[in-house]
Amino acid sequence: MGFPGGVSSCCRVVVAAATLVLLQLCGSTAAMAAAAAGGGGGEPGAKYKDPTQPLNTRIDDLLRRMTLAEKIGQMSQIDQENATANVITNYFVGSVLRGGGSVPAADAPPEAWVEMVEEIQRAAMSTRLGIPAMFGIDAVHGHGYAYKATVFPHNVGLGCTRDPELAKKIGAAVALEVRATGIPFIFAPCVAVCRDPRWGRCYESFSEDPKLVQQMTSIISGFQGEIPANGRRGAPFVTGQHNVAACAKHYVGDGGTTRGINENNTVATFHDLLGIHMRPYYNAVIQGVSSIMVSYSSWNGVKMHANRFLVTDFLKNKLRFRGFVLSDWLGLDRITSPEHADYPLSVKLGILAGIDMIMIPYQYKEFRDDLITLVQNGTIPMSRIDDAVRRILRVKFTLGLFENPHADTSLAGELGKPEHRDLAREAVRKSLVLLKNGKPGEKPLLPLPKKPHGGRSILVAGSHADDLGSQCGGWTIKWQGLTGNNLTAGTTILDAVKSAVVPGTDVVYAENPDAGFVQQNKVKFGYAIVVVGEHPYAETAGDNSNLTIPAPGPNVIQNVCGSIKCVVVLISGRPLVVEPYLDAVDALVAAWLPGTEGKGVADVLFGDYGFTGKLSRTWFRSVNQLPMNVGDEHYDPLFPFGFGLETQPSVY
Repeated sequence: MGFPGGVSSCCRVVVAAATLVLLQLCGSTAAMAAAAAGGGGGEPGAKYKDPTQPLNTRIDDLLRRMTLAEKIGQMSQIDQENATANVITNYFVGSVLRGGGSVPAADAPPEAWVEMVEEIQRAAMSTRLGIPAMFGIDAVHGHGYAYKATVFPHNVGLGCTRDPELAKKIGAAVALEVRATGIPFIFAPCVAVCRDPRWGRCYESFSEDPKLVQQMTSIISGFQGEIPANGRRGAPFVTGQHNVAACAKHYVGDGGTTRGINENNTVATFHDLLGIHMRPYYNAVIQGVSSIMVSYSSWNGVKMHANRFLVTDFLKNKLRFRGFVLSDWLGLDRITSPEHADYPLSVKLGILAGIDMIMIPYQYKEFRDDLITLVQNGTIPMSRIDDAVRRILRVKFTLGLFENPHADTSLAGELGKPEHRDLAREAVRKSLVLLKNGKPGEKPLLPLPKKPHGGRSILVAGSHADDLGSQCGGWTIKWQGLTGNNLTAGTTILDAVKSAVVPGTDVVYAENPDAGFVQQNKVKFGYAIVVVGEHPYAETAGDNSNLTIPAPGPNVIQNVCGSIKCVVVLISGRPLVVEPYLDAVDALVAAWLPGTEGKGVADVLFGDYGFTGKLSRTWFRSVNQLPMNVGDEHYDPLFPFGFGLETQPSVY
């Protein structure tokens, strides 16, 4: 029996099948037209748009409506600089990141950030199905890229507080500041277990001890909100519009690479991998972390971005992680050597490994075309694509993006608000570790008097005393950080000292005083505060095989502390070689990378609060001992893990 028009049933089946394939691969002409006309938003009455429907019903309803092109769009995360309205609508881009330095403008206020994000969101909402985009940004120690945001101590310092509740409060404050700029998704926290301080990302790690890192993953519940007592553990969870979707990183073993070389190979048995590097992810998953970012590094020679066993079999199936797995920046490209040498192979290996969202800042067209081909020729099954998109949609629904896709402009005042700066100041106080306080047979130097005996002056020396950028470190305004005092709002240690002392006390600042100056004026000074350390860095640029105090720091210590009672405040992202100077100094403080609130340093130097911080890392004597971690058989540190002298607050 034929059909009207003389077309046989066989031909009709073939045509229908071909049409379905074309629609799946490319998206229908009607979809393209709707996107171009801005007439998106999905079908009225669609279940996925109904917030009263169960979560899985909404996901299933939306997923069945999507073409392959739309699904691949959801799997794509591109750089903001490329995220024009045309790109968003033509490629159905599901996520955008702020990377490389793209900001709305220099010193941009929250409103400018919001408009940048809103422009992207308007384009996403105009597509056929109206799936909102998810904008992501690094916020590893506060909303560091935003001008006048509160910059908290880096994780190495927070680990020294040993205060999970404080970490949770910090997470909540950071979430508010990020939301103030219209952004709902952050690439934090880093839950690496740094086993070698030569690694340039060691300051992003809370500790060398996996148990301590596990405790400090409480920051996730600050970012996202706490799962209610009757809530489902392990599923992505975000409380509401004052919270953000978090991303635990970098899965897994990034802190255990050979010689601490960034993106290198972690050589470990499966038992050791589970016992050291995997442990924080157990806590992250239980707390409902929304996403997990894969590490550039390898495990026993296998690139993590291509490791199906660890990403799919273990993380997704064994740990039952229900959020989405995110690649790192150009992470698929780096599967091959040289980078991008065989991109179709990289796409195949990464997607089949179980990565769901691909950070492809630039080559989004190439990614789409290669992935369509791999699906079309059967290399990658549609079930793998659907799994990826299902996970991404689950987070978007949980985040509330479908009901509230636009920014809450009433939150603009949250950025850098005084209460957040007070919290950061508290974190600074609790993170500082007192390593030495007084020479043998002498009284402790700390706490310092706010007015030296006899009305003498106070000498403040060292480049880092008056350098907000070095105080904050990497991931502040710029990826690598900046030096100087004109990058954002905050208080330098020098200004904090001037504010803390008795009014009228003479504070003299000399960045790099020579021995002659110190000798001529040593009677004038009651004591000296020397602030030296590392300059800002991030990632590979921070890899360091010698870990000495950068020049002119050692000369400043020798010139000043040889003649005047001194406390040395070390600004660094990790322990450095200090044993050669230890006898010369009266007191030594590890201040890590304290962030914008320098008054937290002055609070404990002058005894408004006591020192309470305990080392979250082993302080080695020589780099020849590295790697050396608590529990090792040959453990001979200068200061052991957990060390930290305490002082009592002064009575004024």
